[in-house]
Amino acid sequence: MSVETMSKGFDPLKNAPAASPRKPGFAREAPSSPAEVTLAFEDNRHASSLFGSHDQNLAFLERRLGVEATVRGNHVGLRGPAEACRQAKKVLENLYDRVRRGEPVALGDVDGAIRMTTSQGQLFPADGEGPRPGFAQVSTRKKTIVARTAAQDAYIRALAKHELVFATGPAGTGKTYIAVAWAAALIERGEADRIILSRPAVEAGERLGFLPGDMKEKVDPYLRPLYDSLYDVMPAEKVERGIASGMIEIAPLAFMRGRTLANAVVLLDEAQNTSSMQMKMFLTRLGENSRMIITGDPTQIDLPPGQVSGLGEAVALLENVEGIGVTRFSSADVVRHELVARIVRAYEGAHDSPEV
Repeated sequence: MSVETMSKGFDPLKNAPAASPRKPGFAREAPSSPAEVTLAFEDNRHASSLFGSHDQNLAFLERRLGVEATVRGNHVGLRGPAEACRQAKKVLENLYDRVRRGEPVALGDVDGAIRMTTSQGQLFPADGEGPRPGFAQVSTRKKTIVARTAAQDAYIRALAKHELVFATGPAGTGKTYIAVAWAAALIERGEADRIILSRPAVEAGERLGFLPGDMKEKVDPYLRPLYDSLYDVMPAEKVERGIASGMIEIAPLAFMRGRTLANAVVLLDEAQNTSSMQMKMFLTRLGENSRMIITGDPTQIDLPPGQVSGLGEAVALLENVEGIGVTRFSSADVVRHELVARIVRAYEGAHDSPEV
């Protein structure tokens, strides 16, 4: 960027409201006027990528921060409350740097940049203060995943600190995706020899036995989200070689019984659908130099009525055990489509209502 200006919008003498009598015992607040910020980006092509198709990224920024954004070529004018304009300026600067590095900017990235900026509080530290750290990140050879919410930031830091980490919360918060990326990063750094990804093959209103094919073909649909995450954070050829060689293993939870998993990163996804005995069995598979990550959504339990979920029980029993970390996500941490967060909140509200 080459040009940036900021003003308070109106001539204070011309636009100042009429003075009102000061009441005894009360201090009259100075009237606040809209701030105006103008940003100019050096590269028109990069600016176009930053703004998004039909300026959708700017429209999202307007909705989230309550500012007005006006585009003229490679210039953006921001108008609104002073702090909101400063936040929007910071977001656009960060995203423009991302575009210049050749990284795409989607609505999710804009949302993440807004969350990170607003969570850091005051954007311009006082004299003598050092720069505030950004959100934690996970880097693989294929991509870098930067935390988009405070909960994701805490999750990544817990993964770095603890040998066993529980992550609970609604769908769309990045629990599984970050766990798979973390496992891939450990493999690439030589800190683990293999990745073991597992899910309980619980029938959620469907019958596993009636699916066509052999056992692998029957259970693969349950494990497909794990495959998708792997292919997104690792080169496809490396994933395929890893599966063929056994470096990457994706299997139903039942296949874990009787094993000791050493020198591995072990992920159990959809753990809310484990029974108490299954969870205990899985936890005791942890071997030397291994890490274990357990994720699940306590609100989407598909177990038979009356059966206790092993996830909730394990978190309650183990949360204060040394070496174990717990990260809880909420609907505010949903990083998928905006509608997903609204849907999650609507269901949470319905379940909290005494009439439901």
